[in-house]
Amino acid sequence: MDFELSPEHKKIQEICRRLAPDFATRAAQHDREASAPVENYTLLRQEGLYGLTVPKEYGGWGGGYLGYVVAMDELAQGCPSTALSFNMHCVVLPTLFEEPAVSAATKQRLADLAVREQKLFAYSVSETGSSSLLAGATFQSSTQARRAAGGYVLRGRKSFQSMIESCDYVVMMVHPEDNPNPMAGIVLVIPYPSKGLRVEEVWDTLGMRGTRSNDVILEDCFVPEESFVLATENVTAFYERAAHWGIGYMAVYLGVGAAAYRIACETLNQRVPRGFAQAMSYHPDIRRRVAEMSVDLEAARLLTRYAAWQTDREGTTPASVAALLRAKYFVGEAVNRIARSALNACGAHALFKSSPLERLLRDGTSASIMPPSGDACLFGIGVLELGLNTKEMLPPLKTAAGAGGVRS
Repeated sequence: MDFELSPEHKKIQEICRRLAPDFATRAAQHDREASAPVENYTLLRQEGLYGLTVPKEYGGWGGGYLGYVVAMDELAQGCPSTALSFNMHCVVLPTLFEEPAVSAATKQRLADLAVREQKLFAYSVSETGSSSLLAGATFQSSTQARRAAGGYVLRGRKSFQSMIESCDYVVMMVHPEDNPNPMAGIVLVIPYPSKGLRVEEVWDTLGMRGTRSNDVILEDCFVPEESFVLATENVTAFYERAAHWGIGYMAVYLGVGAAAYRIACETLNQRVPRGFAQAMSYHPDIRRRVAEMSVDLEAARLLTRYAAWQTDREGTTPASVAALLRAKYFVGEAVNRIARSALNACGAHALFKSSPLERLLRDGTSASIMPPSGDACLFGIGVLELGLNTKEMLPPLKTAAGAGGVRS
């Protein structure tokens, strides 16, 4: 087991580490205004990072999952909202490149758009009222695709659509209207903007405000035939084959924890209380808090990199999925502990909006909620560790009549 970064990984890390301090200068503004960090996307494009997760054979970096988590960790230390929204672009591409049902020609077309034409993709899968705890039970998409001359006509709504106004294309999973199977789905690459597609402003949240994850409304939105990417009769199986999509999300939150830890250490080394000759960092309670944060951060980083390394080594296997779920669960809990402890250690002044720790605490709050949620991770780990047959498990909730739940 070798966690040494390759020269290619180190190059990715160096680029992202160089960008992060500049991103940090605008992070508070984008948080305050809930505005899109478009200038950061421009810098990512100029550095060629739109091809970060595109395989080498298609012209991309080919840095694998380890290169991917290194990049997200570093970028999030500058602006978590930029890293989390850009992650949507980075995650959708390997999801499609690793899917056997996607043709080689389609993969090359997507690679050309991302790498050569430097186009930005948004990933649209979330449905209003869905839950990651019930993700494998049913798929009832509120977004329907009706066949029409030369393409499809879309109607419905998608939620949590990050960076929609900044992207060039939206990759969307929808249900084919003429297919009675509720688990059927098709993936379309929709140009943005498109007639009949509009954004509903709902994004007024606790943290990660710069992701601008608004709702998308489709009202007779026509999509040409060449937008088709794949069709599946089992959406759950499709998502299971792409189980490692969550690895970039956890790396973003890892970066949030790393930033909070670094800022806390810098603050505590500089702050000398009135009447004393030493900085607060010399206080034994502060040293204990810093030690606890350090343990959490290093354990979270090792678990994350191990999950990435194992996925690069063996692909999607029960062992690599278990590693992913362990890492996601631990990162979600650790980041919240680190941010709270950093705030406590740095005192009341850290509560002000002028303090980056206040924003990082809010950004980190969603770490355990972001799918797969902490509860969903523990559910999956328990199933894998006990070797349970999911077909023999009772459904977590009674499904509605006609929902057609399918278990894999």
